[in-house]
Amino acid sequence: MRKIFFRLSADLYPHVKYRYPFLYLEHGRLEVDDSSVKWISSKCEVVRLPIAVINSILLGPGTSVTHEAIKAISQARCSICWVGEESLKFYAYGMPPTSDTINLYRQLELAFDKDKRQEVARRMFLKRFPGVDLSDKTLEMLMGMEGARVRKMYKKMSEKYAVEWSGRSYIPGKPESSDPVNKILTFANSILYGVVTSIIISCGYSPRIGFVHSRSPLPFVYDIADLYKEFVTIDLSFSYVSRNNLFDRNAVIDEVISRMIEINIMEELPQFFENLFKDV
Repeated sequence: MRKIFFRLSADLYPHVKYRYPFLYLEHGRLEVDDSSVKWISSKCEVVRLPIAVINSILLGPGTSVTHEAIKAISQARCSICWVGEESLKFYAYGMPPTSDTINLYRQLELAFDKDKRQEVARRMFLKRFPGVDLSDKTLEMLMGMEGARVRKMYKKMSEKYAVEWSGRSYIPGKPESSDPVNKILTFANSILYGVVTSIIISCGYSPRIGFVHSRSPLPFVYDIADLYKEFVTIDLSFSYVSRNNLFDRNAVIDEVISRMIEINIMEELPQFFENLFKDV
């Protein structure tokens, strides 16, 4: 009997809003067996991954991946991000191809027009300052307002959860030197960056073309991630430290996932992009 092979086309894979936010893996290997992607852990445990319904895979320390696995993951429109120990550093991302570049051209058009860039940035800040008239504010003024808002937020969280806070700090390469809140903040932010990066790419935009941030590796990622940090990472970090004496990476990952699902970030962000760039 002759075998018939059926290859899934891009339009048959689930849209971003129907996917699971991310999967974190460390100390193991990703490869392909019988046309499916499988994860082999350092303990020789084998798990087949439903990559068609996962938005992003975060690869931690001690991981390797075969060429065929990357090929299969890319075809499923699932992105890959390489992160450091305990996800405390975001190294790189693998970008699956998109069907066209219309959204990228629109993003570039707005980013390189001074007035249009200002308008897009203002719309982002309106999400953080609802009901406030920002029409006469420059980008520098908006960033100053945001800095003051974030400082007040940290103080508020410290008082709310009775957790000591002396300021945001992180020494690259020395995660053990950070206090518990800063350590969890950096960890959760890295996960958020990975998920936001994968959604941006899936929607056909570039992580490297920002409107508020600039001269940084992933300015548009930082632009968007800042809109969600208050609930997804900052409140989570203070809340977690108030309830736990030890940092449990898996417990924090579970909480990040729960909060992303609660705010429905996978469905909200694509719609937010559409409104952000509409009629500018």
